[in-house]
Amino acid sequence: MSTLQVGDTLDRYRIESLAAEGGMASIYRALDLQTGMSVAIKVPRFEAESDPVFFERFKREEEIGRRLDNPGVMKVLADGNGDRSRVYMVMEWLEGRLLRKVLSDEKKLPPQRATVIALRICEALEYIHSHGVVHRDLKPENIMVDSEDRIRLIDFGIAGSAGARRLTFGKFTHSMGTPDYVAPEQVKSKRGDARSDVYALGVIFYEMLTGEMPFEGPNALVVLNDRLVNHPIPPRERDPEISPQLQEIIYRALEREPANRYASAREFADDLRNPDSVGVAERHELRDWKVRRPRRSKMALFYASLALIPIITMALLLITAHRH
Repeated sequence: MSTLQVGDTLDRYRIESLAAEGGMASIYRALDLQTGMSVAIKVPRFEAESDPVFFERFKREEEIGRRLDNPGVMKVLADGNGDRSRVYMVMEWLEGRLLRKVLSDEKKLPPQRATVIALRICEALEYIHSHGVVHRDLKPENIMVDSEDRIRLIDFGIAGSAGARRLTFGKFTHSMGTPDYVAPEQVKSKRGDARSDVYALGVIFYEMLTGEMPFEGPNALVVLNDRLVNHPIPPRERDPEISPQLQEIIYRALEREPANRYASAREFADDLRNPDSVGVAERHELRDWKVRRPRRSKMALFYASLALIPIITMALLLITAHRH
């Protein structure tokens, strides 16, 4: 537990309320006793502080957050307090709701509103990508929306930063993001780049417009496998009121091969700003989406490939040791 209660002080901050509680950290609303400003304090659980993987992830999130300065990205504050009583992160306090909460309350959004939100996410992605940062875990839980539908990207814990060494994590979702939003190349254990964030936003845009996910299944592995071998359910099958142009934009974002996808968030944004000029392609995905390739054989191959990873790794280590 983080063991902080309302009224407790943490160095120069007084805890006012618990804002959110996750598996590894809690976020509190607090008052900065020096400035009188409300801030958000992210505090790891005690057991998480001793986990070197989580600790490096936490410090990387803080470093990236301090470096980025954009209205679409939650700012991590440098408070000058180098001698803290425990590990925590100070962030700007944001009024609003997580996009996940918006979708839970409203199920799906009108096309115009969904397009505005997606466009603002594109603009934030364009900024972080231009600064050498890839989010890698873009999802509604990591997007704040205020009363005027302005957005903030949050949680850069597994973000990739240019020049940083690559981290590996024991748990799949800690290293590759959330199964519903992870790009196909990441499923194949390739390191995600800006186009992986574009793919995740394509899934989010689909979800905002339809209230559903493009790929579904009884568990995460089935969902991951499905996006490698099958086509998404066309958005207009979910809701015929979605325009063919918006459907085409989604398909361009959800291309299985990164080379065929929007090359950047800027390209995605250009089409969102000018949907009437988007040419609608004659896509075989619109004809063949009901043909579902059998999961059983593909899943067996998927499981087999996972099982081979430690065997291949051990063989390489033995070869290296033998040579030395």
